Amino acid sequence: MSVEASPGTSEEFSSMFADDAATQKREERLRKFRELHLKRHEARKLNHQEVVEEDKRQKLPANWESRKARLEWELKDQEKKKECAAKGEDYERAKLMEISAEDAEKWERKKKRKNPDLGFSDFASAQLRQYDRLIRQIKPDMETYEKTRAELGEEFFPTSNSLLHGTHVPSREGIDRMVGDLEKQFEKREKYSRRRAYNDDSDIDYINERNAKFNKKAERFYGKYTAEIKQNLERGTAV
Repeated sequence: MSVEASPGTSEEFSSMFADDAATQKREERLRKFRELHLKRHEARKLNHQEVVEEDKRQKLPANWESRKARLEWELKDQEKKKECAAKGEDYERAKLMEISAEDAEKWERKKKRKNPDLGFSDFASAQLRQYDRLIRQIKPDMETYEKTRAELGEEFFPTSNSLLHGTHVPSREGIDRMVGDLEKQFEKREKYSRRRAYNDDSDIDYINERNAKFNKKAERFYGKYTAEIKQNLERGTAV
């Protein structure tokens, strides 16, 4: 004997299944909403921490990173010195053991170079380099130095109460030496010429070097205004 389900019962089952599916969807949505809420809260917390850290960094000195690295290096260096002293080892020898052969060669080459030309950075650096080069050429006359020191006595080392301005008279040899040095500088300056780039494919619109410089200057100031006229002249279509 078979039992058939009534239409009302099947509708109840369908309604129950629909309610369960809706409940699951709602719970799934609530779970995703809670996850999003937690993520937003975490992102807000991290953003606040980043803002605080950035504010701290902005309040630090401009060279704080380099100073910090320098202090850390000095701290490690002091610890290494204490460690070597405790072991009875030579610190300089232990320090050299940590330097590679390539770095050592670079350091030696750098030490051997006297007054290296690192290129133009500013006029103050160029002037300082010129000054260092000139004072290395000075050969002091120790005999004259000792003689002058013996003659002046305590006045050789002036103080705030000394009145030596205008009393020194340079020797004829010193004047000749200064003149000879200046003449050497003039000769060297005349021989020096800054290398300029030369383009073999550029148009030759000058008759000599002076005219070429004048044309370049005129092109720099008026080239954009005379470009069309120049093109018409070259094509032969000028009115």
